[in-house]
Amino acid sequence: MVKKIFLYASLCFLTLAVSCQSEKKEKKEEAVFNSTSPIVEDTTVTKDYVAQIRSINHIELRSQEKGYIEKIFVDEGQFVKQGQLLLKIQSNLYQSDVNRANAEVEVAAIEYQNTKNLSDKDIVAPQETAVAKARYNKARAELAAMHTHLGFTEIRAPFSGIVGKLHVRKGSLVDDGELITELSDNSKMWVYFNVPEAEYLNQMQDQQAGKKLHVSLRMANGVFFDQEGIVETIESDFNNETGNIAYRATFANPKSLLRYGQTGNIVITSPYKNALMIPQKATFEELEKKYVYVITKDHVVKAREIKIAAELPHIYIVAEGITKEDHILLNGLRMVQENQKIAVKFQDPKKVMSNLDLYAE
Repeated sequence: MVKKIFLYASLCFLTLAVSCQSEKKEKKEEAVFNSTSPIVEDTTVTKDYVAQIRSINHIELRSQEKGYIEKIFVDEGQFVKQGQLLLKIQSNLYQSDVNRANAEVEVAAIEYQNTKNLSDKDIVAPQETAVAKARYNKARAELAAMHTHLGFTEIRAPFSGIVGKLHVRKGSLVDDGELITELSDNSKMWVYFNVPEAEYLNQMQDQQAGKKLHVSLRMANGVFFDQEGIVETIESDFNNETGNIAYRATFANPKSLLRYGQTGNIVITSPYKNALMIPQKATFEELEKKYVYVITKDHVVKAREIKIAAELPHIYIVAEGITKEDHILLNGLRMVQENQKIAVKFQDPKKVMSNLDLYAE
């Protein structure tokens, strides 16, 4: 009986010892962390901005006279040339006003000539001639005004462009100032987008004096527009509510692919020379500040604040805080504490960067 108890106790002790050794080995394996170093390379960073596309010249065409639409000479979406007749308002009334004014000019001209002849013979005073001449000039001015009103019955294109939606039809009664259609000059397009203050400052500091900022346009279907744009105008004031400032880029539009009212994304590509890059998963955030754990030569963990210059997929470009010689913790950031001594295994930075589809642990 004693032997059996002794044998049973021995087996329990042996099982416990093996279990403890297994746990120690497991803990020892779990305590090994991976580290790496920043990599320094030339790279480019692209940034997207939501954009609104507008024509370089887009206006509303409105009637300047009241009347019935007599004829429409164009269709919606048609390209028209400057001065081309678009539609005509019934002109009978205005033509009669011109005829009446023309007759009044003829009468005033005869009166003025007769008075002038009499004045030359000293039969009437010179003042009579001056009054007759004034009446004649007034009649001519009224005739010119009537011709102007008659001309307003023909609505012509003030510039070459594309006709928009027609808001009237033949026979419609239009009033003075009523909207007829829109006209868009799409030979060039203005693309508006907003830039945050920090990015605006970086762009202005990096931009060479007198050199324009060149941008690309990604259209709604994801395809890049085949013309390069140039930022020619930046608004004077920031929007205090959003912290953004508005840019306007100009794009040539030789194939008329872009139209007024489209949307897209402006893409700005910025080069970075000798960029110091680290994996995003090697960072953590506290109170809106970013940190990495730097591993000292004694394998002690030290938190270090870093400043981010730009962001790439899974990568941060670091402006300050660490150097390319520093070793940083790559995994297990939530499992360590400040000043903790840990076991680390160094990973080649290039190999780490090539496998950045993995998420941070």
